[in-house]
Formats: sequence, C-alpha cells, structure tokens
Amino acid sequence: MVEPNDSISPDNDVDFCTLGMLILDDIDFGGTGPNVKNILGGAASFAVVGARLVAGQEHSRSVTWIVDVGSDFPSEVLDVIHAWDTACVIRQDNSRLTTRAWNGYGPNEKRDFKYLTPKLRLEPWMLSDSQVFSKTFHMVCSAERCVSIVQSIIQRREELRREGKAPSSSQASKRPLFVWEPIPDLCTPEEQEKFFVANRVVDVVSPNELELGMMFGQPGWNEDSDFGKDIVKRILDSGIGPNFNGHLVIRAGKDGSYAFSRGQRIWLPAYHQLDSSGATAVVDPTGAGNSFLGALTQGMVTADRIPTKVISSVLAESEVWKRALEGLGKQSYMLASLIFATVAAGFVVEQIGVPRLSTSTDERELWNGTEFTERVRLYTQRLYRTLEESPQKHLQVN
Repeated sequence: MVEPNDSISPDNDVDFCTLGMLILDDIDFGGTGPNVKNILGGAASFAVVGARLVAGQEHSRSVTWIVDVGSDFPSEVLDVIHAWDTACVIRQDNSRLTTRAWNGYGPNEKRDFKYLTPKLRLEPWMLSDSQVFSKTFHMVCSAERCVSIVQSIIQRREELRREGKAPSSSQASKRPLFVWEPIPDLCTPEEQEKFFVANRVVDVVSPNELELGMMFGQPGWNEDSDFGKDIVKRILDSGIGPNFNGHLVIRAGKDGSYAFSRGQRIWLPAYHQLDSSGATAVVDPTGAGNSFLGALTQGMVTADRIPTKVISSVLAESEVWKRALEGLGKQSYMLASLIFATVAAGFVVEQIGVPRLSTSTDERELWNGTEFTERVRLYTQRLYRTLEESPQKHLQVN
C-alpha cells in the first residue's frame, strides 16, 4: 500500500481537502435510460471536480484528496484523475476490491444507494500533515462523525504547531472552514438533536431539499410553506458555526439553491433552465450536489482570483449585489462561492459521470468544451438581469 507523504512545504498552499470517498458507480435510471457501470463517482470525485473547476489550472495542486485503489481499479479512470493534476494521494492495495456502489433513480431525482463492495472510510489520521493544514474541509458523513472529524483535525493542527511542524503561512494559525453534507440515510427525526450539535461546529451545513424535509418528518422542504419557514428558523436559532455566523445551504436541484444565515436569505437559480420547447441539457444529476459543495468550499478561499473578479466586474453596478455584500460583511465570499457552486453543478449534470477536461489550441483549459470562467460570466450576466427585475426573489436582508 502507498501511504500519504508526510512532508510539508514551508508555505502550505492547500485550499481544499475532502474526506469523501472515491466510488466506482453502477447507475440504474429506472427505465428512463440505459443503465451504466464502472463510472468514476463518489462524493470525493465529484467534490474534487467542483473544487478543481474553481481552482483552475494555475491552482490545481491546491486541491487535495485520498484515492483508495483496489485490485480491480480501471486504468482509464486513473488516467482521468491524473489529468486533473490535483494533489491526489493514491493508496494502492491489491488485497481488496475498489469501493463500488449502486445508484438507482426514481421520480423527482430521488436516489437510492447501496454499496456493492466493502467501503474504506477515510479518517482524519490518514491525512498527511500538509492536508491537515488545508484552508477548508469537505465532509459527507453522519452528525456524530462530523463532530469527531472537526475535533480531530483541530487537535492535530494544534499538536503540529506545538511540534514546530506547521507551515509558515498565516492561514496555518487560523481555524479552517468546514462544510458538512449530511448523509441521506441519517436524515431522520431521530437524528435531529445530533444534527443541531454538528451544525455548531461547521461553517456550512448543506442537505438537499428532500433530506432536510426527511430530517423533520416530511417528504421534502419547500420555502413557501409554513413548515419550510419554521425549519429554517429552528436551525438558525439553534446555531450554525462556533460563533453562530454559519450558513444553511439547501440544494434544490432544478430549482437552484437557497442560502440562509442570521442576516440574509439568498436564492440562486440552477445553471440549466428549460428552453422554450421544454428541453434541458441535464442528462444525469448524480454527483451534482457533491460538486456544488466542492466548488462552494473552494470558492470560500478564492476571493482574489480571476473567477471572483469576473463576478465583481459583471455585478459592479448592481445595488442589490452591493447590499448583499454589505450584509454578509467578512463572509461576503459566500456570494461568489454560491455562483461557483451553481456553475460547477451545471457542468456535472451534462453527462453520466464527471465532465470532460481538454485543452484548447491556445492552451486554455476547457471542461465540456467551455471555460469555467466563461460560464461564470454568462451565469452572472443572467443573474444581474433577474436581480434588477425581482430583487426580493433573490435576496432578503434581515
């Protein structure tokens, strides 16, 4: 088995680390399309795609993760991973099979999931010293495990600092940002209190609208219902983040996303909308939520880079946008991050599996034939128009 490299550079530049797993997926579309097998998937793969889209070619190595490779791992999947040029730690163990799973889709994008081979869960102690000092962490786990992961990472960082093994960057002394994606199986009323406890140790908690509804004994969540409003209030009143200044981000598929904090409510439409004939570019929603959160997480530490500057340029004259930035204060990075997340999810739903990476004749990085920053520009231009037409629909400031 190949173990992670524990060496650490003096200037740590790790932006993003996920504790999700890579999984090879079999997908059953429930009769709406042909079933497929051996697809690169799992929360880690899709979250990394989201983070990598935002990081771009220049900062690709700031995205880190662990990939467990079994004896049956397809070489063509490894080729895809290597092409992304992330700081990927590959651990090969020919005595076991790669983690595989079955995904079954029903009405309204409802997904059923089960493992086909034993999973190898990632734990904080498996991270290298460099990975432990990432600026952000993405987690897909139970509430109890969420709390344990956060505590373990903070403890390891403190131990390394005492031993003089922390990187020299100023970020190393700051608390990292934690983004938590609850696992669907444990979005139940019995888990509510644990859910509230876990929310208080993370900066962003993000169930989808079905999972949030199930957590409180309903088939789904809808903002317009009294139930929907009450649930959001209960979660915010209970507190998100150590200082109660965190965010609830509800992923609502084709209906976009909702972000709530104690100061604001933000709604952003999905990247792909139905055209005049009712057609859509959406092929397969598998992994879109993970990529949404990978991009969101990476975006939270990308304030001074080109994608953020594109958004700022397009929305420079929007009074609604200025008001939203002022309302969020030091957390104004959330606005651009939500746009990055929306655009990243738009890439992922266009095919079965991960989007295709290529290079143009003039060496520009293309995903599904287009630049990430160009899609950010197009989406933001659309957003500018609707912000001005119906600001209350998008933004409410408390």
